[in-house]
Amino acid sequence: MDGTKLKEKVIRFRRRGKTYSEIQKILKVTIPKSTLSYWCKNIPLPRGFQRRILAYNKFNLKKARQTALAVNKAKRENYFQSILDRNKHLAEVFKNRDVGKIALAMLYLGEGAKNRHGSLFIGNSDSGFITLFLHLLRYCYKIDESRFRCTVQCRADQDVKKLEQFWSKKTKIYHSRFYKAQIDPRTIGKRTKKKSYKGVCRIDYFSADIYNDIKMIGEIIIKASSELGP
Repeated sequence: MDGTKLKEKVIRFRRRGKTYSEIQKILKVTIPKSTLSYWCKNIPLPRGFQRRILAYNKFNLKKARQTALAVNKAKRENYFQSILDRNKHLAEVFKNRDVGKIALAMLYLGEGAKNRHGSLFIGNSDSGFITLFLHLLRYCYKIDESRFRCTVQCRADQDVKKLEQFWSKKTKIYHSRFYKAQIDPRTIGKRTKKKSYKGVCRIDYFSADIYNDIKMIGEIIIKASSELGP
């Protein structure tokens, strides 16, 4: 297109209130913004142009944010997928009972009572943690279910019956093997803000042999880790 004719068309569209981006899109050309600005520097703009530009910029900003969020979400999903891909083989390793015993001992080292002699004693508010611990215990050892006892520790305004039903389902321990719930007296008159909070589930399993076995595995792991070096 002839340069003079192109300039005339640009000026005509600018007078109509078109943005530089819109003009280039209509004319299907790429012109430096500095050139467009020079050509149109004395062109009067129609009323409402600035308001339209503000709305247009606001729309573009919103669109850009949505695009950025989508890109970041995709990156995050790819990142976590890469972590999953490089670690998913551990699911098969985990089926080895010796590996399961190591995992069980590590859980007990972190959260279990260490001053017991005749039983395991562990508690947590995370149902996933309790479920994992019990799964490993039942998988790695021959368990007598009648030796389990369970205690719910909760806040004063919580429904004890519902909590015990919840933990009985999660632990697969019969409600008849639950000790009386322990209510924290410090919470009397105070509202529980976190509705998802199910209290703490405390597990007792009466077996000195299994307790000593897990404790010994923990000591072996601690000793072995010290020999790995800094």
